[in-house]
Amino acid sequence: MTSKSLLLAGAAGMLTLAAPVAAQTVQTSTPPAVDAATATPGDNGDGLEEITVTAERRSENLQRVPVSVAVVGGDDLRTFQSAGEDILSLAGRVPGLYAETTTGRIFPRFYIRGLGNIDFYLGASQPVSIIQDDVVLEHVVLKSNPVFDVNQVEVLRGPQGSLFGRNTTAGIIKFDTIRPSQDFNGRVSASYGSYNTATVDAGIGGPIVADKIAFRLSGLYQHRDDWIDNTFTGPGVDGTRGGKDKLGGFNERDVRLQLLFTPTETLSINVSGHARDYDGSSTIFHRGALVRGSNSVAREPRSRVALDEGDNNPQAYKTYGGSVNAAWDFGAATLTSITAYETTSGYSRGDTDGGVRQLPLNANGGCIDCGQSQGNIRDLDQWTQELRLASSDAGAAFKWQFGGFYFDQRDTTDFYQRRFFLTAPFVAANSNTNNPGNWVRLHDANTSWAVFGQASYTIDRLTLTAGGRYTEDDKRTILVKPATTGATVNFPATAPRDVKLTGKEPSWDVSALYEVDPTASIYARVARGFRGPTIQGRSAVFGSAFTTADSETITSYEAGVKTRPFDNLRFNATGFYYRVNDIQLNGNDANGNGVLFNADHADAYGFEAELEWRPIRNITFSLGGSALHSEIKDKNVYAQVCALAGQVTCTVQDPTIRRTIFGAPAVLAQIDGNPLPNAPEYQIDAAVRYDIPLSNDGGLFLATDFNLQGYTNFVLYKTREFYANGNFELGLKAGYTTPDGRYEIAAFARNLTREKNLKGVIENYNAAVFNEPRVVGVSLSGKFR
Repeated sequence: MTSKSLLLAGAAGMLTLAAPVAAQTVQTSTPPAVDAATATPGDNGDGLEEITVTAERRSENLQRVPVSVAVVGGDDLRTFQSAGEDILSLAGRVPGLYAETTTGRIFPRFYIRGLGNIDFYLGASQPVSIIQDDVVLEHVVLKSNPVFDVNQVEVLRGPQGSLFGRNTTAGIIKFDTIRPSQDFNGRVSASYGSYNTATVDAGIGGPIVADKIAFRLSGLYQHRDDWIDNTFTGPGVDGTRGGKDKLGGFNERDVRLQLLFTPTETLSINVSGHARDYDGSSTIFHRGALVRGSNSVAREPRSRVALDEGDNNPQAYKTYGGSVNAAWDFGAATLTSITAYETTSGYSRGDTDGGVRQLPLNANGGCIDCGQSQGNIRDLDQWTQELRLASSDAGAAFKWQFGGFYFDQRDTTDFYQRRFFLTAPFVAANSNTNNPGNWVRLHDANTSWAVFGQASYTIDRLTLTAGGRYTEDDKRTILVKPATTGATVNFPATAPRDVKLTGKEPSWDVSALYEVDPTASIYARVARGFRGPTIQGRSAVFGSAFTTADSETITSYEAGVKTRPFDNLRFNATGFYYRVNDIQLNGNDANGNGVLFNADHADAYGFEAELEWRPIRNITFSLGGSALHSEIKDKNVYAQVCALAGQVTCTVQDPTIRRTIFGAPAVLAQIDGNPLPNAPEYQIDAAVRYDIPLSNDGGLFLATDFNLQGYTNFVLYKTREFYANGNFELGLKAGYTTPDGRYEIAAFARNLTREKNLKGVIENYNAAVFNEPRVVGVSLSGKFR
């Protein structure tokens, strides 16, 4: 047996005997108004605690919500992030959720039930919405806002168009931080490990004026030293120099202050402000790590790379924001207003070919295997406003809510290409000579408004719910400054420089939940959602016209069971089917630049399930899993395949045709019947925690968690190279808890077995993107009142 097989067999044996508390999707949690940091595994005796969620914009028991919802407690999320990981650490811990990035920590991409967007464009729209403290974060950089001092995370799977602030065809990831309260309390989690990786996540709060004003001050600090060697000695044509420990590090500094005003018993106003200061390395591409015809990356070292351009891939962003969340309860109904503002600026630069120039110059003397780029957000401003009126009696048979939402986002974004950064001329050819005009500036504007409502009615054991929303989504991209070579403008004279698109669509959902008995419920749900039209403006940097995609729509069907047959056992499962019409996809053109297009439709079906069990007081077990089958359906849609210098660089397994693209011959693959990209065929996650009581009423504990990922295609076409199958990661934590349960000291290991998992590719260069390295360290956490 392989070492991985032995590890899996051992883990399976542990899971057969016992159970985990800290791991995955259904976790011990408390309502958002309560500090989850005060909960401990044994707080509810031998049973499991109730889980309260706000999936329908009001606090409800998880078992009574007719939606497929996974919950991760704040303490569990902090365990996953103890090795310096960011928001991507949720991937593999929630069935049906996948996440990845090829642009470092500032550009996460999320997929729920296989739906997402592989586009790396800074203006790309995503079918997964991120909601932090009831504020939608739409831009891809805002979606990377760190989560800290978190109470719990809810993952809502399937279209959620009726109640939440933006269009979403895939689902929502909802983060709720610990809110201010009149009880003085605080918490801190600190860890230190390999590569000088340090994390401190803390929060403290309490009353300022008794019963009138309370505060919560939260902070996050993360650091990792550069640990990847750049073996290129340099200098490169842009001044890049290699050396030891040049890449892979980061610094994350974040703060948030909340003030809760309660001037009367019926009025509460929570004012929140936050700031982020980040710098680090963008994603490292390992060129040639995938040998043609093979999917193995065994020969490629994780900690060494040769990059001759890109200045060792720096990136940095600063983000600021604030919100005012006011609720006025006037008896029969509560009026809620949420006003929010977010702004960010920064850049990310990288060597996009992932290596040192190897091929000869082309016929014109230009470099054909060189590449670097930089994206700058000069300024981004997002304003959102929501008004919602909802019935106040949570126990009433008839409950309702309705409201309106407005969204306004504007940004100025620059894209720089290779010749902008060159420092000489080095050869006579124009393509290897400095060109200060080799960049573009785009202005993007996205405004949207919506009206929505939902009502539910309970008849004995049956609850019927229906919701609807009408949205208008307007997008506009203006080419403010085209790329130039001297006095020559590198943009088609006939192509529009000002493109506008509008989507006007209804969203709705209908569900029924039947309580079979106090321990079990069954539900069914049908939902329709849409994602507005999209403009790809970055293509202008290559002298190409904008590409666009029309709105996509989804109709989703799901049915599930939610059971709690015993106080110490909870099991929820859902099966689903959906069809996305006019699905928006992203391919590449002859320059490797993203191209938007619509395919006729995509179909998918599958299931997700979560189990949590505490067979005895000191052992807790959780297990989650999902399975997915997805297919793109359109016989007339083709995607350009991997190619360099006119030669295909990978082993394409789909039927191909040859066409001329932008004046150059190209090979295109028929993608009809292929799976959606970054849509794992299955995911399994599990964890076990065993507590050993000591005579002083303190305790030792041992906890382990692992996740396993099935076949995942990274691109639209099928190859022998560009996929992952069997990605596996194991975590371990052992430590001591004080008698009062408030303090813990532990040793931990993330990616214990040093798995080098393939997480993404750059097609033309057979370049690989890897997962996080193994980090071993110690952690300390405390809670106080």
